[in-house]
Amino acid sequence: MYTPEYLRDFIIQIFEKIDCPTEDAQAIADVFIRAELRNLPSHGMIRIKDYFQLWKAGRINTRPNVKVVHETPGTAVIDADGAVGIVGATKSMILAIEKAKNSGTGWVATRNSNHLGIGSYYAMMALEHDMIGISMTNANPMVAPVNSVERMLGTNPITMAVPAGKQPAFVADFSTTPIARGKLAVASKKGEKVPLGYVQDKDGVPSDDPDIMKKGGSMLPLGGDLQHGSHKGYALGAVVDILTGVLSGANFGPFVPPFLAYLPMPEIEVGKGMGHFFGAMRIDGFMKAEEFKKRMDKWITTFRNSKPVKGKKVLIPGDIEREAEERIFKEGIKVLPGIQKDVKEVADKLGVEFELKD
Repeated sequence: MYTPEYLRDFIIQIFEKIDCPTEDAQAIADVFIRAELRNLPSHGMIRIKDYFQLWKAGRINTRPNVKVVHETPGTAVIDADGAVGIVGATKSMILAIEKAKNSGTGWVATRNSNHLGIGSYYAMMALEHDMIGISMTNANPMVAPVNSVERMLGTNPITMAVPAGKQPAFVADFSTTPIARGKLAVASKKGEKVPLGYVQDKDGVPSDDPDIMKKGGSMLPLGGDLQHGSHKGYALGAVVDILTGVLSGANFGPFVPPFLAYLPMPEIEVGKGMGHFFGAMRIDGFMKAEEFKKRMDKWITTFRNSKPVKGKKVLIPGDIEREAEERIFKEGIKVLPGIQKDVKEVADKLGVEFELKD
């Protein structure tokens, strides 16, 4: 097991070595560690190799000039200048919160960015300001539309964080596919198969192979197939793509640049880089914050106390990740041997010490 402090310090060193300013390296480390603590390893240490390879390929800018290129009192568009997505996303959400303080709500679309890590990190930034936070991002095309075998959309996650009073915050964080692409990578590292309905082969036949994308396959929208509502997952993914890609001036759909260095860049660009969308809403723009949080407590307890399936408990969005965060913070962070090996290889190339653990 690793302590969060050890891994955070290590991540900072890695990104400083690839010429990230210390402030940016710290922001990246914070998101990676939060992912590991919330038991979302698909967005934690496993990403170090991906980021390193993108840097080597010249596809991320570690000294970006992140700037506002369009603005109204309540909205803005940010150009992240090819930054590590976490850097542009953090600055975008800070701006959304500042605009909400002044205007009641703040909405920021971000273009020319890259992978941003876990979306919940940014949505939860709004909680301490008595605001509702929203985060979305498009992603490199891995997902086939309903009845298609062509990769056209990303996993396109949506996150919303809502403060409560005595109850823990409501935090919905989900991709618009049955599984995140990073979790396929984790399954591959473990040598595991995935359930049918997650991916399909190049001919559209359901598959249980987590590496099927390397063989021309594709991921499926949330629902898996039409009979189980994949048209709804497809629609959700499309909504995200429009807000993050079309509205921001970023690439959208099949034109989004891949986050994996071994995949070629699209031959056609319809915008700049990858796109995100962030929102912050002041609760007191609708009612007194304390009144809302009491009502939110009532909502949460009402659903939590509904009759459960025998032997199980009713969950509120955010419960699983919050409980994992409390547990892993005490027990330490487990990094799979295969991921440790990849991280060690990167560390050795950059001259950073990394201790392998059993």
